[in-house]
Amino acid sequence: MKPAMETAAEENTEQSQEKKGCFECCIKCLGGVPYASLVATILCFSGVALFCGCGHVALTGTVSILEQHFSTNSSDHALLSEVIQLMQYVIYGIASFFFLYGIILLAEGFYTTSAVKELHGEFKTTACGRCISGMFVFLTYVLGVAWLGVFGFSAVPVFMFYNIWSTCEVIKSLQTNMTTSGDQICVDVRQYGIIPWNAVPGRACGPILENICNTNEFYMSYHLFIVACAGAGATVIALLIYMMATTYNYAVLKFKSREDCCTKF
Repeated sequence: MKPAMETAAEENTEQSQEKKGCFECCIKCLGGVPYASLVATILCFSGVALFCGCGHVALTGTVSILEQHFSTNSSDHALLSEVIQLMQYVIYGIASFFFLYGIILLAEGFYTTSAVKELHGEFKTTACGRCISGMFVFLTYVLGVAWLGVFGFSAVPVFMFYNIWSTCEVIKSLQTNMTTSGDQICVDVRQYGIIPWNAVPGRACGPILENICNTNEFYMSYHLFIVACAGAGATVIALLIYMMATTYNYAVLKFKSREDCCTKF
């Protein structure tokens, strides 16, 4: 029989080896995490949620402002109401699509990262796998260009509301300084093309415009459009990160699948 001290030493050695093996396993698993895709997924989900949620509420508030102050006849803004309602349905579709697409890209990131770093044995990939990775690269590039357009489009209502808000600030400053009356300072919404030229009243001047700026609908819609624009910008950044990650992984997979490849990254 072995002495008690020798047996205890062997048990301690086995425990240290188990701890070391567990530590190495954890490091190996962490090495397979696609951190770029993970950051891009979180940023994409946050940006799309801000854009869709804030944009939906802001569009509803915009319709309310137009109906109450700039276009009292419902037939004048009937087309605009239909377009806004259609945009709200499109927002539902965008949110659902990007939720699924973000999960798929994250899963694809785990697959390609594991393949590139050879975490599960010898490097193996198929033509089908490389084709799927290339398809995601192309689709992400297309979505990135499309979201640049969405980001630019989301800045339009911010510009419009900023013009109205700055005009109200001018009226308030004139009243504070007691220099002149602000009754002649007006904002004509018809010049933006969102309602026809025959819409009545179509514009607001002086104290009426100031009252509009003080309403909760205007305040909320203005700031929600700003947040929606920021969400669209965050989504563009997320797609740029996706593009870099997927392009790099696809290029490495393509290179390492060559028969004459002898370099390991």
